[in-house]
Amino acid sequence: MKKLLLLFFGFLFIWSLAGCSSDEPTAREKDSLKKVSIVLDWTPNTNHTGIYVAKEKGYFKKHGLDVEILLPGEAGADQLVASGKAEFGVSYQEGITQARIQGIPLVSLAAVIQHNTSGFASPKAKNIVSPKDFAGKTYGGWGSPIEKEVISSLMKQENADVENVKIVNMGDSDFFTAVKRDIDFAWIYYGWTGVEAELRNEPINMVYLTDYSNKLDYYTPVISTNEKMVKNDPETIKAFMEALTEGYQFAIDQPSESADILIKAVPDLDEDLVKKSQEWLSPKYQDDADRWGEQKLEVWKNYSEWMFENGLLEKELDAEKAFTNEFLPE
Repeated sequence: MKKLLLLFFGFLFIWSLAGCSSDEPTAREKDSLKKVSIVLDWTPNTNHTGIYVAKEKGYFKKHGLDVEILLPGEAGADQLVASGKAEFGVSYQEGITQARIQGIPLVSLAAVIQHNTSGFASPKAKNIVSPKDFAGKTYGGWGSPIEKEVISSLMKQENADVENVKIVNMGDSDFFTAVKRDIDFAWIYYGWTGVEAELRNEPINMVYLTDYSNKLDYYTPVISTNEKMVKNDPETIKAFMEALTEGYQFAIDQPSESADILIKAVPDLDEDLVKKSQEWLSPKYQDDADRWGEQKLEVWKNYSEWMFENGLLEKELDAEKAFTNEFLPE
């Protein structure tokens, strides 16, 4: 009986040690950690893998943070971060540029993906292989004025006119439903929708923005905060970005395990899509930059100049204030 009791308490001791070493904070640890939140830009996908990795692997906890990952809901990430209702968000260079022109002091802390991987996709059967082929076709978008200007900018390079494109709002329809119903092409991220097309065995043509203009090689998505946070709580930003960098570095080095972490956190996601998307995207997080998250002034200037030249901004952007690399680990 004594031996059984010793064994029991021995197992209990080992179990308690295991519990203490878990990546999930204990109640006592949570009380000592600083609570912050990050709002996603959209439903969870492989753009966000590093965030989920940093949470699951305990990197946030290691840096003294208890991080809540939020979905945007009716109020978008930019609104919540600008108002201080969330400390961090997932945004876009375009969104931060427009916000700053309107006097909303959002700041980009890191580029999630080093180069723009988006473009205009169409089923192979539509035979849209370059911007001039947009003429006479129907484009499905989400109602932003930037869409028409981007299409126009690309078409002009091939002496084609955007006025020959019918532009409609796709609403909540996904790409695959819309192209079978009433549109010919749409703007997608290849790393998600393009990869899904491969899995569905539905061949597509891609017209990438970066193939036609270096000014359209902007950062999308980015990690954002607001100027008040930068001024009043730089230590929290530094801790958050150190943990997040570890998360994305793990996703770069270990795409398969990172995909498993995202699937575990968001079980409703298609497992095959997440795995294949992660394999495609992981090398593109850092790409040719010296470190993950690095942003260049030239990229911010190029895109804001393009937006201003095309009537999408009321005035020119002070690009140096729109982003910072100071919180990225050396």
